[in-house]
Amino acid sequence: MNIQLCRVEDFEVSGDGAHASWEGCAWHPLTRVGGTENYGTRCKMLASATGLYFLCDAEDRVLTCTGLQDNDNLYAEDVFEVFLHPEGSQAVYFEYEISPTNAELPIMVSQSAGRFHGWLPWHYTGSRRVRHATHVRGGSRSPGATVVGWSAEFFIPYSLLAGLSNVPPKPGSSWRANVYRIDYDTGAPTQWAWAPETGGRFHDYWSFGTLVFPE
Repeated sequence: MNIQLCRVEDFEVSGDGAHASWEGCAWHPLTRVGGTENYGTRCKMLASATGLYFLCDAEDRVLTCTGLQDNDNLYAEDVFEVFLHPEGSQAVYFEYEISPTNAELPIMVSQSAGRFHGWLPWHYTGSRRVRHATHVRGGSRSPGATVVGWSAEFFIPYSLLAGLSNVPPKPGSSWRANVYRIDYDTGAPTQWAWAPETGGRFHDYWSFGTLVFPE
């Protein structure tokens, strides 16, 4: 599972992927890896000189969330998650979570023998912050709203990942990565993954797909 990233100039995110930079960038489907819901789920990815852009899109019926805030346990409700593992020899990687209501959780994760734990970024300000927005179709952007879908658009700056090897990426560099979705409309979670080899074990970074940076 590989993606050759396209190079773009930096732009502002709006949540709905309306910027022209997304035109001509292919959608990549996420595969259901657990649960019973059949919602279409997909993503796009782009690279600039300063960071990575993601556009994640989800069919849905209900925003199954309660109004959790930034840095709460967003994975316990409807969420998109992105995992970035720049250097294969390091058991350290970055995880970013975003809810339909635009709450975020950025964490650096270390893992050993299947045990993992995350830390919030230090000096998470200015150019080191993730720029993010969400958009809801067919309803309001509020907990419990009836909808037909939602999307999340965000920019992860390389400067936020300072300290990891292979950051910033050089032309032709490759990073392991995954995009994940969890939905709770039935009460039990349904999960989707861009790199489905992880199954429901979405912290198995050795099963992530690969992003190849433009020359």
